[in-house]
Amino acid sequence: MTRYFAFNGDADGLCALQQLRLAHRVQPGDATLVTGVKRDIRLLERIDARAGDTVTALDISLEQNRDGLLRLLHAGVRVDYFDHHHAGDVPSHAGLRAHIDEAAQVCTSILVDRHLGGRHRRWAVTAAFGDNLGDVARAMAAQLGLDPCQTAVLERLGTCLNYNAYGECVADLHCNPAELAQHMLPFADPLDFAAQCATYALLCEGYEDDMAQARRLSPVHEVPGAALLVLPDAPWARRAIGVLANELVRGRPGDAIGLLSPRSGGGFAVSVRVPAHSATGAADFCRAFDTGGGRRLAGGINHLPDADVERFTRSFADCFGQSC
Repeated sequence: MTRYFAFNGDADGLCALQQLRLAHRVQPGDATLVTGVKRDIRLLERIDARAGDTVTALDISLEQNRDGLLRLLHAGVRVDYFDHHHAGDVPSHAGLRAHIDEAAQVCTSILVDRHLGGRHRRWAVTAAFGDNLGDVARAMAAQLGLDPCQTAVLERLGTCLNYNAYGECVADLHCNPAELAQHMLPFADPLDFAAQCATYALLCEGYEDDMAQARRLSPVHEVPGAALLVLPDAPWARRAIGVLANELVRGRPGDAIGLLSPRSGGGFAVSVRVPAHSATGAADFCRAFDTGGGRRLAGGINHLPDADVERFTRSFADCFGQSC
């Protein structure tokens, strides 16, 4: 029997994986890790599993992985699926155990935390911070009795783990998420990981350098209630896009934020954040474009062709501007 973990390479996917591997004492070499950059989510199609094998899917949209999931189930593979993105119809199959919750204040690591009864909750707190669920994360940290300094460390750790996942390809990243997962595995406590892991220190340094440049950017299109930024074609900008989007929406809580990052083959990758009161969710808006999806407050488009940029800009302003 072969065991596979297919996980998003961001903070939520990494921390969900960490909780499960700690809880089930999964050692390096006991399972095959399948991951990539944050937008590399159609991971199940890369798994050639057979009857009797097990696959655990973490923080990757079921809707985007439906064909791969059905193929695995029909082959006799048991699949455990944890996710908080739009799923569509969840297949009814004896081989599937689905833990799906699309609520705005939930992330995949929180679903895993529920499943495990809170056995490694500090990692779930870290993930919630990385997924821009700051209020939820702080409430969980308080319940655990963490002091403000400890909570701040987990917030920074979650932010930097999330930051590392953004890029057009793994070469854009400071650390391959599969390698980062192996660096994390020995640490039951994320506070120890933050204090002792040299790779994390490198992520922090890269984060500071990239965000210093990102914070100098200004919107290229702005209306009351919505702002759109276009990032330069550079690795630092591709790495910064997700954290910058979260930072901007916290600084402008009433506004929708859109960021466009040029892709090497033409077109753009898009990140969208919307305020909680928005009548239209980020995922619903992004799904109006090919390769778009996400969740209620945060969505994205993997590839927006150049020919669709004008339509996107107009739709973004019309949907989220105060005049709508």
